Amino acid sequence: MRHVDQLPWATQEEKHVTIPMSDGIRLSARIWRPTASDAEPVPAVLEYIPYRKNDLTSTRDAIHHPYIAGHGYACVRVDLRGTGESEGVLLDEYLEQEQRDAEEVLAWIAEQPWCDGTTGMMGISWGAFAALQVAARRPPSLRAICIASFTDDRYADDMHYLGGAMLSDNLAEAGTMFAYATCPPDRAVVGERWRAMWRERLEAARPWVLEWLRHQQRDDYWRHASLSEDYSALRCPVLASSGWADGYSNAVTRLLSHVDVPRKGLIGPWSHKLPHLGEPGPAIGYLQEVVRWWDHWLKGIDNGVMDGPMLQAWMQESVPPSTSYEERPGRWVGEPSWPSPHIGETAFPLRDHALGTPGETPGDRVHTVRSPLSVGQFAGKWASYNAPPDLPYDQREEDGGSLVFETAPLSERIEILGSPMAVVEVSADAPVAQLNVRLSDVAPDGRSTRVTYGVLNLTHRDGEENPEPLEPGRRYQVRVPLHGVAQVFPPGHRVRLSLSTSYWPLVWPAPRPVLLSVYEEGSTLTLPVRPSGGPDDTALPVFGEPEGCAPPEVTRLGEPEQAWTVSRDLVDYRSVLDIVKDRGLQRYENGIETGLRACEKYSWVGEDFGSVRGESAWEMRFGRPGWDVRVETRTVLTSDEDAFHVDATLDGYEDGRRVFSRTWNESVPRENG
Repeated sequence: MRHVDQLPWATQEEKHVTIPMSDGIRLSARIWRPTASDAEPVPAVLEYIPYRKNDLTSTRDAIHHPYIAGHGYACVRVDLRGTGESEGVLLDEYLEQEQRDAEEVLAWIAEQPWCDGTTGMMGISWGAFAALQVAARRPPSLRAICIASFTDDRYADDMHYLGGAMLSDNLAEAGTMFAYATCPPDRAVVGERWRAMWRERLEAARPWVLEWLRHQQRDDYWRHASLSEDYSALRCPVLASSGWADGYSNAVTRLLSHVDVPRKGLIGPWSHKLPHLGEPGPAIGYLQEVVRWWDHWLKGIDNGVMDGPMLQAWMQESVPPSTSYEERPGRWVGEPSWPSPHIGETAFPLRDHALGTPGETPGDRVHTVRSPLSVGQFAGKWASYNAPPDLPYDQREEDGGSLVFETAPLSERIEILGSPMAVVEVSADAPVAQLNVRLSDVAPDGRSTRVTYGVLNLTHRDGEENPEPLEPGRRYQVRVPLHGVAQVFPPGHRVRLSLSTSYWPLVWPAPRPVLLSVYEEGSTLTLPVRPSGGPDDTALPVFGEPEGCAPPEVTRLGEPEQAWTVSRDLVDYRSVLDIVKDRGLQRYENGIETGLRACEKYSWVGEDFGSVRGESAWEMRFGRPGWDVRVETRTVLTSDEDAFHVDATLDGYEDGRRVFSRTWNESVPRENG
């Protein structure tokens, strides 16, 4: 990234500003704005997240907020209620209170003498969720949003459930927020109130996974704050981005399809990162695009920001399987609208253990599969975070426990852009079963790189609101959409479709093993095929080099640790996936020292579906001279055929002495999954 020192506007920074809410709570903000805005008010941009502006996100914030401020905007970075130095407690994600607070924050910003009354919102992940959800409420000052790595459907396309099956990230994200929601405010900022504020957070804490387990199908809990319930609610322009390695690769095209506002979409090869920090590369000059967006929609400058294609996407070339990539080779392609008139559907029938030639009649064979629990141990994370390496590895071992259908070696290059669809006719010997579908690129030497995948809890075959058990032995034709992707299959490679009944630990397994029958008759794989070198590829805007302001130095006081280890004991048949993410102890320029260590562990024994176990453990430390605070959380999730079982602990330490401790031991009935 190129660090920019000279910007059009001189800026100033206010590190801690409090914003009053109507119920008396005060939220903490950090503000960068042009010095001249005291006399010449400017539009303002809000980022609203729970991840601690004073330390844990301060490096990232310092790259983009001063940059945007230096182009003539007031940037306001606010910690949610109950996080960082904001008062109150954080009880769950995306609650009504959170959105009301955001509306009050926007109203406060619009009334400040340095703001001209016009606002935008931006962010990645939670910040993007917040921007989209608040925009749907139409606060009067909000004129446009820039969002990255988000969803418009909290049930069907978030880290909780996929195709009606529970993701292990449901536990992992709950563990993350169990820790973040119980961290103390910075004593140097709030003074001696810190202990009372921290105690209030500890007393209010609960494992969020319990609430998420109580809503195993689409209901009002998930409908709240899901734009997909009413796309017409969004009335402001949106610049939406994501990455193919991210779990949120579907929402950009879905948003382009369904909203009727000025909109642009951008999907790169990235994991869960902002595009100017994109990994795998290439990263792009995203902040320049953001400034152009704000210049047009907040300042009314006619700069051609809406020219060119509606969607720009990185068409990924074939690569060998790897758990991480520095760069993904490929090129930018453009589509004038979405759905695109350039993309056609090509259906491959299942025929004679293979993917037949498009137009052929499907075969008449019946295949059975009962996958071992080990299928999925090389699946990587639901969303790649690039720390530790978390992309799927070579799929050949996974395919050993799957039904496999593949093409003959391709005679011509195939490019796909969009969401493949598997239509599969199945029957099962149990009332609850999963169908997990993987699409892979198989090289001539046999190495298999997963391109995309999809999951369906077969009890959700007819909808997500009222799942119905299967009738054992009855045939059903089901549709399994795969995650959207842009991918090249070169000549000589094969396209492989793999079907399995489990995909653990990415997806929590069904209650017990299932024998699934797959009927070639009525089964197809449909690919969204895009002609190479479409007319919109030749006039694409060229992205600049990634730019941003130089972040302040962070002093490393302890070494980070990252690990991703798969192990199997052939004596007792216990298998374990161990994940460690330790940032190490570090000191920020404001003097605060932080440490963050997160460990996930997923284990099982042989083919015992009742033995699956997930664990998320966090340790977070905060210190200054004479002040040392630590939070430790641990959440364990197990299950049997009837229920999920949660055992959790929360401990708070001050100066090495435990000052708070609580445990939870609760069960939630299992509902068709």
